[in-house]
Amino acid sequence: MAWPIKARGRGVRRTPGEMNGTEQAYADGVLEPLKRTGEIVAYWFEQFTFKLADDLRYTPDFVVMLPNGILEVHEVKGEFIREDAKIKLKMAAQVMPFLFKLCVKRSKKNGGGWKIDPV
Repeated sequence: MAWPIKARGRGVRRTPGEMNGTEQAYADGVLEPLKRTGEIVAYWFEQFTFKLADDLRYTPDFVVMLPNGILEVHEVKGEFIREDAKIKLKMAAQVMPFLFKLCVKRSKKNGGGWKIDPV
């Protein structure tokens, strides 16, 4: 079943499994160059969902495999991050055995590029 794109609040809901512009920019500008140089082996977009509580699930943007087999979770956001997204990310980082990173695309006004921090 295809999920239609619907206007909601501050932005547009996208079809699950399809990258938005910020996620695509991260994949193309950060992950693909790392993959070409061997700094990462592979990455997956929205392929994993973690159960955090009975009625609470979290699907990270990217799961990234390092050459040593360690998996990292990369959550990609623009400079505006909703509070509920921050809470889910922090909760997941506390209960899941992965290194979590928050990857924020900085505006040109703020220097551009990416700010990548561990959670």
